[in-house]
Amino acid sequence: MGRARLARLHGVATSYAPSPGKSVQTADDTVVAVLAALGVDASTPHAVRTALAAYEDGAGRALLPRTVVARPDRPPDLTGLPEGTALRVETEGGGTADLGAPDPAALTRLPLGIHVLEAQTPGGRTARAPLIVAPDRVPAPPGRSHGFLVQLYSLLSRRSWGMGDLGDLADLAAWSGRALGTGFVQLNPLHAAVPGPPTDPSPYRPSSRRFPDPVHLRIEHIPEYADLAGTARLRADELAARAHTLRSEVLEGGALIDRDAVWALKREALELLWAVPLSPGRRAAYCDFLAEQGQALEDHATWCAIAERHGPDWRGWPDGLRDPRSPGTARLRHRLLDRIDFHCRLAWLTDQQLAAAQRAARDAGMAIGLVHDLAVGVHPSGADTWAQQDAFAAGMSIGAPPDAFNARGQDWGLPPWRPDALAAAGYAPYRELLRGLLRHAGALRIDHVMGLFRLWWVPEGRPPTEGAYVRYDGEAMLSVLALEAQRAGAAVIGEDLGTVEPGVRDALAARGVLGTSVLWFERDYGGGERDAAPRAEAAEAAEAADGPGAARAPEAVPDGSGRGPAGEDVAAREAAPGSGAAARILAPGEWRSGCLATVTTHDLPTTAARLTGADVALRERLGLLAGPPERERSRATYELAEWMGELVRRGLLPEGQGDEEAAVKAVHRFLLRTPARMVGVWLPDAVGDRRPQNLPGTWDEYPNWRLPIAGPDGRPHTLEELAASPRLHALMRELSDGYR
Repeated sequence: MGRARLARLHGVATSYAPSPGKSVQTADDTVVAVLAALGVDASTPHAVRTALAAYEDGAGRALLPRTVVARPDRPPDLTGLPEGTALRVETEGGGTADLGAPDPAALTRLPLGIHVLEAQTPGGRTARAPLIVAPDRVPAPPGRSHGFLVQLYSLLSRRSWGMGDLGDLADLAAWSGRALGTGFVQLNPLHAAVPGPPTDPSPYRPSSRRFPDPVHLRIEHIPEYADLAGTARLRADELAARAHTLRSEVLEGGALIDRDAVWALKREALELLWAVPLSPGRRAAYCDFLAEQGQALEDHATWCAIAERHGPDWRGWPDGLRDPRSPGTARLRHRLLDRIDFHCRLAWLTDQQLAAAQRAARDAGMAIGLVHDLAVGVHPSGADTWAQQDAFAAGMSIGAPPDAFNARGQDWGLPPWRPDALAAAGYAPYRELLRGLLRHAGALRIDHVMGLFRLWWVPEGRPPTEGAYVRYDGEAMLSVLALEAQRAGAAVIGEDLGTVEPGVRDALAARGVLGTSVLWFERDYGGGERDAAPRAEAAEAAEAADGPGAARAPEAVPDGSGRGPAGEDVAAREAAPGSGAAARILAPGEWRSGCLATVTTHDLPTTAARLTGADVALRERLGLLAGPPERERSRATYELAEWMGELVRRGLLPEGQGDEEAAVKAVHRFLLRTPARMVGVWLPDAVGDRRPQNLPGTWDEYPNWRLPIAGPDGRPHTLEELAASPRLHALMRELSDGYR
């Protein structure tokens, strides 16, 4: 009982529900391990008693919570303050406000921002805590809009250096906004990767979520490129010629996108550009950027510089360098000033080109512009975990528990944030992360948004079946999100396809966070819950094998439209024909309005693949089918026939069945009939691509995250060809006409 109480006090669940009506107790040794990662010893009865006493003497008697949260019409709970306690607020802007006796409502009338609350009792006890005053809601998208969903690396133009870049992004935004009337472009995470070779091509296991990866830079768009002269100019021309060859191999020779080869060329070119003196105005802008980014950028650049010497896993560095604040690190930092400046410069250049891409989108008339993607976690050996070690739970990894579809559970290999450390820091790491991502965004997609409330922690060395849920302060996490989104004027989209506990989706909707609705999974599974059922067999298998970044469909949970992080989807089509018949396709009017609606995602089969059966054939060839091939083909055929019948009945397929392009238009016509605020078109769908960008459950068997956008025959399409594609224009006319 004592250990269970201790776990509850620290937000550690001692049971979980793998399916409705079933409860599983968390193993005692798992609870002990998770509490240890939170700095609490629960290994023996004596340790438990000591920890409980320490809690009562510390947090239990604290005048104020670690962080106080207030918002309009929702004052904080300060009932535990002794009578006569005086409150004083130091505002974010440098002012002060003496509130006198505790009046929680007065805190809601303060300006929005991050303040400091001070309490002093008549007996002389004092306490200080960060005070977050947040708006009730994040900004709403400006009206209904449609746009593209794209993996940037896959979007090559005739100017790319072997993979899509920020110049291509700006061009896509400028063209699609003006020519097609699109309102947004949603991207994969552009976070900085852990350097290779080989570099993990997945954008969902980054070194840092705080800073973007300079591999996305368009070299020729850097102003100093025009100033290269002499041997530097000759070398730059040689690199550009090699980049042309690399690009041609991908576009014309059937080669895969090779991020490491691209980076090798760009890094050498950037070294040349770094040697070019900045003009006075450029130097001033760079200095402003350094001052604005502060310690976070210095730490990131320092990690990059040390990684060049000692490798990218800081846990294997010499002892004196594993601590970013150690004397040894300080000495090496001084010796590596030039390399640190180089990496700071790259962060600045990337920030500038992101800003240019968002300007291009807005100048083209896009109401939203760029929609950036926030991955659910970071690589355990990367820059963020080195710089913010106190904020991460050592020896833990996030994942998903066993459930009715996957008895093994899932381990994504990503260390979780410590909720106690976030609260003690006034959520500063989270605030800084959001602020950086929202600098040049009209909206932000949050992968596995349910992680704002709880995450499944798996102790290192144990199977994911032996994990435990750890709770976060959802009110505080959402309030920080609302504050930073309002400051940026950006909407927020939550990827809520996965295990979603009761009340979470309501809480997200109440704060204005849009959900994610995928056409194939929007069904009524009975019991009055539109999304409370087995929408996702294959989706579960997908996430189990691939983790973050792999799409999946919702699980069988009372409040769940769900999925695990970025990707876990393969599912609805896996339901047997009998169960499919019981799960009625939702009519367009039954969809929620607060969502981004789409037909498919980066981890699901493309629409053309579903329509032709290419998705089942691919999974059969790779041995990924959940059952006998005949049964899987039958299931896919049944579901497709069900959908085609639905489209015909609604008059959305006047061309008749058997026409692939017409069917692609029809499913998008269906989306337009829903009240969804945003409708996303998977860019490869617009040209009939048959190949998924990521096939959950595979590693070397399939070229995940390395494919250029291609047509039905697998021939890569450049951005220029996309812009001229009759098939693309015909599809996008359906969407632009649908908003008139």
